[in-house]
Amino acid sequence: MSPSDLKYQYEQANPSGHFFDRKTMSFFGDTMANYGVRDAGDCWELYRRRAVKHGLTKSAFFDKVTFRQVFRQTA
Repeated sequence: MSPSDLKYQYEQANPSGHFFDRKTMSFFGDTMANYGVRDAGDCWELYRRRAVKHGLTKSAFFDKVTFRQVFRQTA
């Protein structure tokens, strides 16, 4: 799974979702080239290769079946 594949699947499954919108990504200083994808068990982890605005480095998780964003608690 590549970041572009995940974006495509997310947009197909969630047409009203805004995670990958140009305005949203611009607000946070993100680009698709700055993303990587890892297998995180029952989810895909979308991680940032480099920090963006204000040092933001958090990952986002997406369900492997529904491709909806999953919010995980971190310790």
